[in-house]
Amino acid sequence: MGNIIATGFNAGSINGEIESFEEDLRALAEIGVDTVELGLTTLDVIAGGRIIKDRAERLVEMTRKFDFRYTVHGLVSSNFMDPATCRYHIDAAKALVELCDRVDARILVQHGGCLRGDQIFDRPEADLREREALLELAEFAKPYGVRIALENIFTTEPGQYRQTPAEVAETVKAVNHQNVVALIDFSHAYIESTYRGLNFREQIAAMAPVAGHLHLHDSFGRPQGFYKGFHPQENTAMGIGDLHMPLGWGDIDWDDIFKELKFLPGTVAMMEIGRRYRSEQPESLQRARRLLAVNGSNSAIAAE
Repeated sequence: MGNIIATGFNAGSINGEIESFEEDLRALAEIGVDTVELGLTTLDVIAGGRIIKDRAERLVEMTRKFDFRYTVHGLVSSNFMDPATCRYHIDAAKALVELCDRVDARILVQHGGCLRGDQIFDRPEADLREREALLELAEFAKPYGVRIALENIFTTEPGQYRQTPAEVAETVKAVNHQNVVALIDFSHAYIESTYRGLNFREQIAAMAPVAGHLHLHDSFGRPQGFYKGFHPQENTAMGIGDLHMPLGWGDIDWDDIFKELKFLPGTVAMMEIGRRYRSEQPESLQRARRLLAVNGSNSAIAAE
């Protein structure tokens, strides 16, 4: 086995309640998944940075019904760059670290930050603010054995300040803490590379040496722009945006990427391909397992 130790799918609640979350986990267990990324912020389990005790207990009870390896996705809206809300994001992330420990998850996904176009005056401090927040969170997470995985995101509005994938890697290097790793979201990197005129493969190659978590889902790397599909399926028909499609539906060359790149030991390759594609999940699972085998074989050859 190579440095990638597992693959699986993300899961969450569709109505803020435990029951729909459990339904998602049960369906994943039935198709043979062994690793799940828990979208804990789809539940009302944290309020103002504090864990809601009874709901947390129900969450733990629910996760113990399954024999999964767990990782946890933090706030999708997480933003350590924003001066007005940074403290709230840190407090919520610390609560999520505690929940990681309770459900025996050792990775917490943290989205890279951003600034609005009208916050241009704050950009010189934004990177520093994010690094200091990551360091504080990493020190908090260290006794729990939880690693913070900083994920590359793509530009979502005109004039927004957002780090490129290579710059996310530089942030991880600058923080220089054993509990902070990079998270490569390949489709996000593809979209941002198209938007900025960057080389997609060079951007993800820059992240790989410090990457300890991966997000896999397919796309065509086409920025959303101002196109708004009426139905979500219309975005898919156009091949536009952050589509989270099954592997093979887009045009990312997964085989070549996993032959080429090496990642940190203990990496999980998590597929963010949700219940909308339940019928396609088994095929994506098999494909992802083949990618892990290819990557592991390539790592073994490189080490000889």
